[in-house]
Parts: sequence; C-alpha cells; structure tokens
Amino acid sequence: RGSEVKSLRESKVQLRESYARVEDGEVWVFAMHISPWKNASNWDQFEPDRKRKLLLKLREIDELVRKTERDSFTLVPLSLYFKDGLAKLELAVARGRKLHDKRAAIAERDSNRETQREMSQALRHGK
Repeated sequence: RGSEVKSLRESKVQLRESYARVEDGEVWVFAMHISPWKNASNWDQFEPDRKRKLLLKLREIDELVRKTERDSFTLVPLSLYFKDGLAKLELAVARGRKLHDKRAAIAERDSNRETQREMSQALRHGK
C-alpha cells in the first residue's frame, strides 16, 4: 500500500524478529514491523505487523519449498531495499537453533545481563 512504501522509504521498518514461510504456494513474510506513515490519512492506515505477500516467480517458490522442507530450514529476511522503484526483500535460508542451542544462548544472555547489572551497581555505589 502507498503509505507502507513511504514508511519503507523513510527506513521505518524492523526486520529483527521477522521470518518468511511458504503457504499454499505463496511466500509470506511475518512479524515485519513497518511503522505507520506520519502523514497518512485515516483511510490509508494499515496494521504495522500484518503478514505481507512476497511476489516471486514459480520456480523461485519451488526452490524455497524444496530447501525449507528438506532439513527444516527457515526463511530469514536480511535486508530491504529499492530497485527501479520496487521494494525488494533479500531472503536467506537458515537453519533454526536446536533446543540445546537455545538453552545455551539464553544462559549466556542471562549471565551477561547479570554481569552488566553488577558492574553498573558497583559504579553507582563507587566501589
């Protein structure tokens, strides 16, 4: 939609938690947050986190289906750019984390957070 494209041109998009999936022969991107354009009228408002359909050629979709179904890979958006007036989304095929990998990442993040908290408290109290 028009106001979405204007927000994209102003770099008001977050790809951090987004992912793409093939459903019924179509590629959709989920959780890509596009902030509403500040000058949009009420009738041109949109849901910032709605799923969005990606336009790909049939052979590209078939290749993505083959890659994602084989080893439970997932599609991850890497970048968003404009080419010849069209918004392009670069996708990567990536392997998801295993359960034990997730636990290790969470434990490391928690320990780093605790270390930072202790350091900031020590600096505040002059130790």
